[in-house]
Amino acid sequence: MTITLLLENVSCAGCVKKIEKKINALPDVEQALVDFPQRRLNVEGSIGGDTLISALTEIGYRGRLASNDAEDRARQKAQQAAQYKAHIRNTLLALGVGIPLMVAGMVMDEMSIRSSQDQMIWGLVGLLTLGILLFPGRHFFNGAWSSLKNGSATMDSLIALGTGAAWLYSTAVVLFPEMLPESSRHLYYEASAMIIGLVNFGLAMEIRARGKTSEAVERLLNLQPKTARVIRNDKELDLPLDLVEVGDKLRIRPGEQIPVDALVEEGSSLIDESMLSGEPLPVTKKTGDNVSAGTLNKSGSLIVKAEKVGRETALSRIIEMVKQAQASKPEISRMADNVAAIFVPVVILCSLLTALLWYLLGPEPHLAYMLITATTVLIIACPCALGLATPMSVMVGVGKAAEYGILIRNGQALQSASQLNTLVLDKTGTITEGSPQVTDMLADQPNMLQLAASLEAASEHPLAEAIVRYAQSKQEILLPVENFQAVSGRGAKGYIDGTEVALGNKTWMTEQKIDCAKFDAQALTLAEQAKTPVYITLDGQLAGLLAIADPIRQDSVTAIARLKKAGLNVIMLTGDNPQTAAAVAKQVGVDNFIAGVLPEEKANEIEKLQLAGYKVGMCGDGINDAPALARADVGFAIGNGTDVAIESADMVLIRNSLHSVADAIELSRATLGNIRQNLFGAFIYNTLGIPVAAGILFPLTGMLLSPVIAGAAMAFSSVTVVSNANRLRLFKPSSSR
Repeated sequence: MTITLLLENVSCAGCVKKIEKKINALPDVEQALVDFPQRRLNVEGSIGGDTLISALTEIGYRGRLASNDAEDRARQKAQQAAQYKAHIRNTLLALGVGIPLMVAGMVMDEMSIRSSQDQMIWGLVGLLTLGILLFPGRHFFNGAWSSLKNGSATMDSLIALGTGAAWLYSTAVVLFPEMLPESSRHLYYEASAMIIGLVNFGLAMEIRARGKTSEAVERLLNLQPKTARVIRNDKELDLPLDLVEVGDKLRIRPGEQIPVDALVEEGSSLIDESMLSGEPLPVTKKTGDNVSAGTLNKSGSLIVKAEKVGRETALSRIIEMVKQAQASKPEISRMADNVAAIFVPVVILCSLLTALLWYLLGPEPHLAYMLITATTVLIIACPCALGLATPMSVMVGVGKAAEYGILIRNGQALQSASQLNTLVLDKTGTITEGSPQVTDMLADQPNMLQLAASLEAASEHPLAEAIVRYAQSKQEILLPVENFQAVSGRGAKGYIDGTEVALGNKTWMTEQKIDCAKFDAQALTLAEQAKTPVYITLDGQLAGLLAIADPIRQDSVTAIARLKKAGLNVIMLTGDNPQTAAAVAKQVGVDNFIAGVLPEEKANEIEKLQLAGYKVGMCGDGINDAPALARADVGFAIGNGTDVAIESADMVLIRNSLHSVADAIELSRATLGNIRQNLFGAFIYNTLGIPVAAGILFPLTGMLLSPVIAGAAMAFSSVTVVSNANRLRLFKPSSSR
């Protein structure tokens, strides 16, 4: 069971690590992850919501249980809007005091105390600045106090310490100037006000930028209509979507979005599925076809029967999968998380060490230099940039993937997909259409087709379905089968009216010691035409042969060319005979293939490639592909595949096209590149910024970094990370350029 809590006072990556450590330590919790950009806590386990809220309260954080998507979305939007307004108001108030003070400092020779009149004037300025700390800066001090009570430190601690120290020092100069050397009587009220204003402005910009990253989920949520036209007792009623039940009949008028997953019972129409699959062309739907919630009825009027409603619809499952993936963490984030956990205490230690060194070794006025450098170190450090570097990129990347019909199960799948160098493709249903047809028949017995189709009617294999359809098209009457037995990767056998009927591939015929020489030449010719020969025996004697072909998908050739151009070694994996496999591989441009593989052996083939040092992706659609999909570094499930295959995969491709695999790998590489840029920027910023703030360049330049400039740099470092992540929203796969 997964419980989601909405968090209210999480300010930096240090908060994230602290919350995850606390919640993961609770009994009955399997995993707890904080989605920092969305301020959500996702907990897997059998623990109650009240227990989680109490645990958060113990460490100084507030949380509440998420309700339904619509309410949470509206509440979160309102909360973000209120926070944005509050930060802008705080910015204007703080800068309204800070800017005039800074200008005055530029005009005056020095902001210092030289007389009792100076004390009066600056005393009033000190009270005004105190008002800035207590009102526009209150949330920083509240957060710092809460962290202190719980024995930890966050970004709020750094801001509170830096601005508080500047204000206290300046106030000490105003009240007791005679206790300090004249050279140390400089005032820093403008620094306190400017830092509060600039950091508030940075937080406002971060909120605005964060809002853009959730646009993909917003668009998916907006596909759900709020009402549906339900037919009950021969009357059409507009009912809230929550009241629609499985089995209800609904009328879908032209221009309306389909509210539930349903079966068309009357009418035909063009349905726009682009919002789910990324396919631009509308699809014709008629009686007996399935339609999905969120798709758009373009032309005709339809009457449909609801099959899945509420959270069971494909759209709802897609939204949930996207949300979970956005909240998950790839391996690359672990280093940033570990650094974030100790970042603030280390920065405070660096600040104290800086103050001590300047006091002991610095030139006069060493007290002033000590204050400037220690404060600047506190202010310039930015744990938020570290905390946002990975989750922001993952959130945008996963959302962008959903726009192209690619559902990513977790953030690690993004990282793994970016590292793939080998891609294994199942043949049937992946490279081919998955709708095989009988193309040739060679028979020695007049009733061979009837008996073969009767036997295969008991099988679920795609080739069996092709034989049954072919027999029905020839008006053959199917007979009952006794003692049916399917042999995996070989064929099937059973008894019909006392006759033993067996059907299968050449390998099985050889194992059964059946002489196939009569049809071997024809079988080889058919296999070289990319057709699969299927042998039929009656009472142990060869009775004939059927050839089955599965049309190759129209875009398989261009998609495979894209994958090869991207540097991937593409391998085709099939249970078919080597001749047919070679013919298909040649048609689609695959250089390497593995043929004659039993379903249970597919995962072993993946493992062999991994042991040889390859990073392997696997793309398939059937139940027999599930173990291989699970074994691969990244499993791609074609969207029309079985539920078992989809559950085993790391990425689900709604479009039935290999171009989606290429799109997913391109997007994964772009996302990981973006994450690396963010992490590099965050680490370099802090690695260079803190020493510069400490005054490492002073011996060369004779200048120190102003705390005001440090505050501006800190405020905009987070905005830079968020803005860089948002560049992914402009991503377009090469197939659409």
